Amino acid sequence: MKAYGIFAAMTAGLLPVAALAQDQDDEVFLGTIVLEYPTVPGLGEETISVTSDGIALSNPADLSELFVAEPTIAVGSSIPMSQKVYVNGIEENNLAISIDGARQNNKIFHHNTTTLIDPALLKAVRIDPGVAPADAGPGALGGALAYETKDAADLLAPGDTFGGRYKFEYDSNGDVRSNSVSLYGTGGRVEYLGFLKYATGDLREDGDGETIVGSGTDVLSGLGKMAYQTATGSRFELSYERVTDDEARPYRANIGTIIGGRPVPATRPYELERTNVVFSYTKTAPTATWDPTIRLAYSGTELFNDESALSTMQTIRGETTSFSGEASNRFVLGWGTLNAGVDFYSDRASIDYTYLPNAAFDEEAREKLKNLGVFAQMRTNPTEMSKLSFGLRADFQEFTGVDGSKQSEAGLSANISGEVSITDRFSLSGGYSHIWGGLELAENYIMNPAWTYPEDGLEETTADNIYVAASYDVGNWAVDGKVFATQIDNARAAGYGGGPGLTTDVETRGFELGLGTGWDGGFFRAGFARVDTEVDGRNADSYTGNYLTMPMGDFLTFQTAHRLGNGILVGGDAQVAFDYDDTYDPATGGQGPELPGYTVVNAFAEYSPGKIGDLTLRAEINNLFDESYASRATYGQEFDTVVPLREPGRSVRLSAEIVF
Repeated sequence: MKAYGIFAAMTAGLLPVAALAQDQDDEVFLGTIVLEYPTVPGLGEETISVTSDGIALSNPADLSELFVAEPTIAVGSSIPMSQKVYVNGIEENNLAISIDGARQNNKIFHHNTTTLIDPALLKAVRIDPGVAPADAGPGALGGALAYETKDAADLLAPGDTFGGRYKFEYDSNGDVRSNSVSLYGTGGRVEYLGFLKYATGDLREDGDGETIVGSGTDVLSGLGKMAYQTATGSRFELSYERVTDDEARPYRANIGTIIGGRPVPATRPYELERTNVVFSYTKTAPTATWDPTIRLAYSGTELFNDESALSTMQTIRGETTSFSGEASNRFVLGWGTLNAGVDFYSDRASIDYTYLPNAAFDEEAREKLKNLGVFAQMRTNPTEMSKLSFGLRADFQEFTGVDGSKQSEAGLSANISGEVSITDRFSLSGGYSHIWGGLELAENYIMNPAWTYPEDGLEETTADNIYVAASYDVGNWAVDGKVFATQIDNARAAGYGGGPGLTTDVETRGFELGLGTGWDGGFFRAGFARVDTEVDGRNADSYTGNYLTMPMGDFLTFQTAHRLGNGILVGGDAQVAFDYDDTYDPATGGQGPELPGYTVVNAFAEYSPGKIGDLTLRAEINNLFDESYASRATYGQEFDTVVPLREPGRSVRLSAEIVF
């Protein structure tokens, strides 16, 4: 694969359910989705190979654009700091989330995002929907979601020891401007990278020309990495990543307006900071018996609402942190590979509330959770036409409540998946996992220092996942499909007044179809998905489904790109959400209102003039037909008392990047 646009390129699977494992010799078809930027083999190349492997160019500004071509992945909210990702209908906090291998514990406030991340930092995103391997980490109730940031080696051209790049981007909707700079290189056995980006902008408008409340831009993100490699191939790496969002947002950051209810200001300050620090040891020249991964990591997210100048006259600070680690080794055996090891985490969640007029109403509360895990995952090829993966993990937990009470639990998780090629064009696959999630921390903003925990302790959360898939190649076309289901039992749903022991059962099920083809210089793919969601045995609603699921429905996606002979790359995508009426009305206990469908089309052109060095120019028209809509995964669309956050209307985005 040749590089183009110097990291403006993002690769994705040709089909939404195609397995694109990072190491296909070791991985089995899990329905894995991998999005990644290509490694640069040389600078200044003017062509890109867009083949049936499915390379899609993208320039994602937020998570909704990052996953735009995946019909089973939905992103709610039009404001990045309140966006949430749903995989097969399951909210991301029920997945094993990691950034560069570091566990993320970000369940602070149900009105804001759970993992604020700048896509400009990313090299790859890997999603194991539903069935995930045991070495993906603990708590993979609905699968796993792993973000990986860029390394200097991804950016340097062969033979170079130093490089950099500068990028400017402008979006007409909101007058959003962003500047980013990267410097990277190697010296002796040391490798380093530094990245900094700052984006600012005004309020944006929806497709009707109405201002989207709290939609201004004020984001600062950065990444620093340093690695040292010994003569024997031992690699030590330290990375520091941080992103902040500091702007006035809707008072409830994922909702436009609440009609009625207690009076609150239209907006309030939200200062959100997320930090990720990772130290790791690996071998660049492993042997069959020594291929270790040793990692220590710290991740933390802090949210601060300073309402001292508002009528509410309060300040609220929530913080979640996770100290985690892993020590594992990959053994190459005669009949496959075995990855085995231990991992741990120590998570904390806290809330500090100050009511400025009367200190008697001040509150603070904290919960803690520790976990020690032992895991093994076997990957093998029983025959030339088949693959098999199976794994087991045991987790041991200790929970500490806001009152200092303690609870210890332990449980087992198991998974198995396999693929068999019936012919060289037709294959079948399937998988199943039972996950013990154990105990969970409550959301920070609803923790109550007066909670009394159940005498027999909090209930343990478990999940079962299953899928069956098939793939068939017809000439230059590929067709595949998958059916899937996830059942989560006793998911913690604590409430400030309801108590710490409330639980909810969640079920999602659906199917996915994909069709795609590639040609010399281009590709086309289409995907259709139906995702049905339930909470406690009835249709899901977004209130009860906080941190769990949302009403979803039917989605259709298209994506295409083609390299013209003059070096210009053109392409686009379309997303269609169909009308959906399987909703729930808590007021009546019956069916809720129909959620309206929408169609959104985006187009782009990218050009790298060979006579101007390593310069890449890009122009996009997003929401080409100025559709006025709220993303299906956005909170509150089924409630008459909620005005949901709408998505931005038509915008023109221009960018220029130069490599030096």
